[in-house]
Amino acid sequence: MKWVAFAEAHEMPRPEIVLGFHSLCLVKPVDDDDWYMGSLYDDGSIDCWAAYDDLYEALRGL
Repeated sequence: MKWVAFAEAHEMPRPEIVLGFHSLCLVKPVDDDDWYMGSLYDDGSIDCWAAYDDLYEALRGL
């Protein structure tokens, strides 16, 4: 899982929950209360580009 909102991709912590919606996904990392939106690829990799304070806001962002 990578954070791609910056010019250089940064590794993210291991995901605790991944909710897939076709090619989009919402991810909650272990030991983090934020949710991240990103692209879910066929090989299981994830590129995240947006962060949300809670699941409700993340779902609204879809």
